[in-house]
Amino acid sequence: MRVMARAGELAYEALRSEILSWQLAPGAVLAEVELSGRLGISRTPVREALARLVADGLVEPQGGRGLIVAPVSAANVTELFELRRALETEAAALAARRRTAAAFVALQNELREVPALLADPDPGRHAYYDLAVRFDAAIDEAVQNPFLVQALTNVRTHLVRLRRLSRDNPARLLEAAREHLLIVDAIVDGDPQLAADATRVHLARSLRATLGSLDADPPTTPARASGRTDTAPTDTASPALTTPPKGAPAR
Repeated sequence: MRVMARAGELAYEALRSEILSWQLAPGAVLAEVELSGRLGISRTPVREALARLVADGLVEPQGGRGLIVAPVSAANVTELFELRRALETEAAALAARRRTAAAFVALQNELREVPALLADPDPGRHAYYDLAVRFDAAIDEAVQNPFLVQALTNVRTHLVRLRRLSRDNPARLLEAAREHLLIVDAIVDGDPQLAADATRVHLARSLRATLGSLDADPPTTPARASGRTDTAPTDTASPALTTPPKGAPAR
């Protein structure tokens, strides 16, 4: 039983990582038989992993014909940002009220260095993503509300997938860093209204950039699918089942 549970967890982590990185693209068909063969495990843990991914909103039924990777559209991106706005503006305001200033002063200093960091785009953008993760973590700790943090964690799962749409646009990353700095400045100053307002502006610009990328030319990374895909050809080269790292949030 313990081995089966471990296999289900590994299957979940592997498939989740492939979905978030677009190795399994939106619309890719997910068949238990092919997935179990590719991952080298029985169908039961694959079925359990798929059920968890459905609960996460990353996988959905396809009209009674099986499961697919959930599509990405302008409508569901907008809906996600509506929820994100409600959660993140409240989190920023609470962080400004309850924060320990020292943690955010350190973020201030790092965010001021982002223009120099992004001057070398390849390592710079990865360092910036790490900084964005720490920005989120600092707010999560400051809000002192585990229910709000759990809701934010669920939303960020989907934001990781949307990051692929931005194609690591250096101009947008630089703009986002400036917006993050305004949020952090307000939190350091203990100004809840300004922190919420700065977050609202950041999210409006982030939504516009994401929708612009979606309209222009969504990514076409080949989908590693189980049998076939509605959006991209199948990549038949499959790695062994491992526990992959989780991605950074979209900004």
